[in-house]
Amino acid sequence: MEAYFLVKWLHVLSSTLLFGTGLGTAFFMWMAHRRGDVGAIAVTTRHVVLADWLFTTPAVIIQPATGFWMLSRLGIDWTQPWVALSLVLYLLTGLCWLPVVWIQLRVRDIAALAATSGQSLPPRYHRLMRWWFTLGWPAFLSVLVIFWLMLRKPIFVFPGT
Repeated sequence: MEAYFLVKWLHVLSSTLLFGTGLGTAFFMWMAHRRGDVGAIAVTTRHVVLADWLFTTPAVIIQPATGFWMLSRLGIDWTQPWVALSLVLYLLTGLCWLPVVWIQLRVRDIAALAATSGQSLPPRYHRLMRWWFTLGWPAFLSVLVIFWLMLRKPIFVFPGT
């Protein structure tokens, strides 16, 4: 059971890093964007991209690996409704996160160029930030629901079953 505890700890730790890093970096990136200081935006986006590589990416990999291992170890079928819904929401989160990562790379480069050249941020930056903001909401809400599903493990009763 010691191996199970270690894997469960890794699962909880990586989910905490995934959620915490996502929420924290989103907050600081949004605050820098709202302030409008090109230099601050350049620094913040550079740090957000780094945090994604250092914390979010490993957590994204560890989550399903540890989750499937625990399901297997406990004999829980991944088609259980609460597990299947969690997987769908995790996939939705990933489908939002991948373009967000691409956007953050573009925004970082745009802000760095504007900061070094002393120019203001171009319209493309603002379009990308609107997409970044829009994609963040379904990902954030999905992760909240996944947390609820993991803690509650509800039994869904469907009509006719």
